[in-house]
Amino acid sequence: MKLQEWLEHISLQHSKAIDMGLDRMREMVGRLDLERPAEKVVTVAGTNGKGSTLTYISSILSASGFTVDSYISPHLVHFNERIKIGRRGYQEDIDDAALEDILLECEQVNDGDPITIFELITAAAFLKFSQTKSDFLILETGLGGRLDATNVIQNPLVSVITPIGIDHQQFLGDSIQEIASEKAGIIKDKCKTVLSYQDLSLIHI
Repeated sequence: MKLQEWLEHISLQHSKAIDMGLDRMREMVGRLDLERPAEKVVTVAGTNGKGSTLTYISSILSASGFTVDSYISPHLVHFNERIKIGRRGYQEDIDDAALEDILLECEQVNDGDPITIFELITAAAFLKFSQTKSDFLILETGLGGRLDATNVIQNPLVSVITPIGIDHQQFLGDSIQEIASEKAGIIKDKCKTVLSYQDLSLIHI
């Protein structure tokens, strides 16, 4: 199938609902042997500025001569924007053929088991990143952090928390404290964390 057919296929075959949890994703990356798709991983979570922060980090590293892969969600115009592949000094969107190949492999490995669209796409992205051998991988969480599909990586090089506000209350909690706790789930023991300036006036909301 061509890319658009694949996207329509997975849209029909897999749940579009947000279903927080890591069990399905852990099973999938285990089958693919992809629990660490790159050696140096930077994970970005937060409410505001995730995409900008990821772009800044990627641009700085690329301008320094490193190859940098990155993963974002959702895309702005084209689906391929979600998976960017590092070249020396710049990045480019994954091409259709490569995206078709990784989606096919992940569908075959999943073998009809329950999995959400976001989890399947994240697993496919991890598969591609494991093949590129780029110097860095920058991951933007989709929603929250603790139970986000990207959070199967246990030891990131750096965890980044951008400004936190009230968002996705039905999944993350009604208070800023509850939401912050979910976002902070990307912080790992003995790994570096960079925390953005936070608006303390929100604490009592």
